[in-house]
Amino acid sequence: MTTIESLLVEHLGAERVRADEPLARHTFYRIGGPAELFVSVESVEELAAVAALARENGLPCFILGAGSNILVSDAGMRGLVIKNRAGAVTWAEEDGEALLRAESGALLSKLARQAVRRGWGGLTWACGIPGTVGGAVVQNAGAHDKSMAGVLAGVSVLDEHNAVRDIPTPKLELGYRSSILRQREWIVLSAAMCLRRGKQTELESLASEYDAQRRAKQPQGASCGSVFKNPPGDYAGRLIEAAGLKGKRAGGAEISSQHANFIVNTGTATAGDVMALINLARREVGLQFGVTLELEIQVVGEW
Repeated sequence: MTTIESLLVEHLGAERVRADEPLARHTFYRIGGPAELFVSVESVEELAAVAALARENGLPCFILGAGSNILVSDAGMRGLVIKNRAGAVTWAEEDGEALLRAESGALLSKLARQAVRRGWGGLTWACGIPGTVGGAVVQNAGAHDKSMAGVLAGVSVLDEHNAVRDIPTPKLELGYRSSILRQREWIVLSAAMCLRRGKQTELESLASEYDAQRRAKQPQGASCGSVFKNPPGDYAGRLIEAAGLKGKRAGGAEISSQHANFIVNTGTATAGDVMALINLARREVGLQFGVTLELEIQVVGEW
């Protein structure tokens, strides 16, 4: 056992520290090679402590949320992968408003459905978003013409010096599926969201409508959702379909015949198969339409 492994075991217990953990077990794609070291944390205090420990020992660390928006290489990841299960939530309700504070490992869709049941509006669009709060903040996740930017009051982060800082929303530079957090070595610990009072029956009806739209438009099977961002004034799926790529396959991966901005693992796909289709879509859309497709998913690991 290495020194860093011993330190992690001391902090978390042996049952939560693993070497060569297959990351396919932890991603929606069901794809991904092994993590050199893998741990799970249950609170933001553990998250901050373990991340700081890795940094202080020169070990690269990657925070893994739900695994819903990443493609991990077949070779896996060097360093430490921290599975974030920090999910504590508090609600403060007063005068027609609610302040929802959630640790970064909380599932966004679960919070959105809790808000609907409590009669709080503003997060209903997220009932079908499968990721964690931390990932949603970093990406400024959104759906139905709404996003985290519309509800986010601020975040708590572990900065590059291992200090805990509160960052107000304007400082996050939230844009279309982007934020300053993509460029900084900051780890999201928790987020605060402002919600407004609504009618529970209307919120439930809207959530059901969104669920129906999602089922009708999005393919079944293992995928990580939309692969590419929509270019200005157009849709990535429309361009990929117009390029004649619906149903194209590489190994066990397929550009969905239902929605061309989804690449599905049909059962035996490798990360290399998915990347081959990503490159194909980028090349053909660029050649045929002069549009450069930008990835929405995060590609990680050793390529």
